[in-house]
Amino acid sequence: MSPMFSHVMVGAKDLEVLARFYDAVLLPLGLERGPDSVAGPRGICYRAPGTRHPTFDVQEPYDGSPASHGNGSMVAFMAPDRAAVDAAHAAALANGGRDEGAPGPRTRYAPDYYGAYMRDPEGNKLHVVHRGR
Repeated sequence: MSPMFSHVMVGAKDLEVLARFYDAVLLPLGLERGPDSVAGPRGICYRAPGTRHPTFDVQEPYDGSPASHGNGSMVAFMAPDRAAVDAAHAAALANGGRDEGAPGPRTRYAPDYYGAYMRDPEGNKLHVVHRGR
């Protein structure tokens, strides 16, 4: 079965700041940083080791206008365990991110759901979740 997504992208005003932020948050979740963008504006991507897609891309907007975050938009990343959720949330806050919901159970979603919410330094909303079984 093919993955549902090819890629998810957020815009970057300051790519270096976001690269430090996402390296700190995503690399400990087991993702790797892929090659920098070679087509179009400057950007970086993250993906599971040994895969090409799907990717999470952080890139300067193609149209040259300033990047902005969307209200109601969010990207969620799977974590291998609860400790990884806690670590990702802490890394986000230590690297210029904002808290949008501390790590903890979210039983309204499922009995084994454990997650945290944060925003990157440019306001993009992220969620890191461990789903137990």
